[in-house]
Amino acid sequence: MRASLLQDFGSGRSQQLSLAKRILRIPWGLTALIVATCSIGFVVLYSAAGGSLDPWASRQMYRFAAGFVLMLLVALTDIRLWFKAAYPAYALGLVLLVLVHIMGTTGMGAQRWLEVGPLQLQPSELMKIAMVLVLARYFHGLSQEKIGNPLYLLWPVVLVLVPAALILKQPKLGTTLLMLLTAAAMFFCAGVRIWKFIGIGMAAAGALPLAWSFLRDYQKQRVLTFLDPESDPLGAGYHIIQSKIALGSGGLWGKGFLNGTQGHLQFLPERQTDFIFSMLSEEFGLVGGLVLLGLYTAILFYSLAISLRARSQFARLMAIGIATAFFANAFVNLAMVMGLVPVVGEPLPFLSYGGTAMITLLIGFGLVMNALVYADTPNPGAAS
Repeated sequence: MRASLLQDFGSGRSQQLSLAKRILRIPWGLTALIVATCSIGFVVLYSAAGGSLDPWASRQMYRFAAGFVLMLLVALTDIRLWFKAAYPAYALGLVLLVLVHIMGTTGMGAQRWLEVGPLQLQPSELMKIAMVLVLARYFHGLSQEKIGNPLYLLWPVVLVLVPAALILKQPKLGTTLLMLLTAAAMFFCAGVRIWKFIGIGMAAAGALPLAWSFLRDYQKQRVLTFLDPESDPLGAGYHIIQSKIALGSGGLWGKGFLNGTQGHLQFLPERQTDFIFSMLSEEFGLVGGLVLLGLYTAILFYSLAISLRARSQFARLMAIGIATAFFANAFVNLAMVMGLVPVVGEPLPFLSYGGTAMITLLIGFGLVMNALVYADTPNPGAAS
């Protein structure tokens, strides 16, 4: 009897966790960090609208409420369901990406949204989660011997490059690069040797002149503006110049809530989306910026700690993939508003105004929480 129970547990056929146990296993500390970070976003969006909940803060709160419920539901759902849903979710993401090119709406020079009734979906954000799931499933249970064989890496490379090509065609270069970075981190954590990354990096560096010729004119202009923003201060360089002014004028403690001049006099462009960190820093200064960075760091390390706690490769890679995507997105946005990288139009996680980005990110962290709730499940791919 005892041997049979041990065998069932080892094969992943352990008894279902009760709802009460699953709720207790939810990492409520991580939940609190996410709520605190999103609350900062509500405050800044309220200020960006001149001290009004409309049009941004109230909508963002509704989206957060819906996403928060979804996050908890995802966390409590049996991990074996997410294992089985990996390829269907990926296939759905591909279909939506194709539909964007057929019937998507265009905004800000790119065709990247789908209208579903009153809602606007951005399939590239959904694909970030689907790609993490499908890569985690593929590498789950794959031996180190097979991972070391380049032939076994062809399929996951295809799984990454196909949606990346569709997103790049929208065009959305920033999201494409972030997806590739997330995939690279998952490949590395799955056991792919470092020399293979070095080889790919050298090949990519050699292909830069060719890649430059395929960039669109506005993308080339962004790179040139990054190198010399003062070359066109009222045109292409305007965004980053105003962002730096807002960042610097905040000083140590900031100008005070609702007192930011660059934002409220509308010198700072896209203050509710891409440059929301500049708005935050102008009003709350270096201290406010460091508080946000501290919350981001805590969320990142909490997620990585969860990945180390999980017994299954699927749960580990799922948590690592979401954590990497979160970190990469935050890093690129912060570096962008500081003038450290070209402007690529990526939102700041949990702060920037936007429905799809907010909800998909919360769903992603629901998967991170799920990795802890079912941390003791050694093989989610086993038959129940």
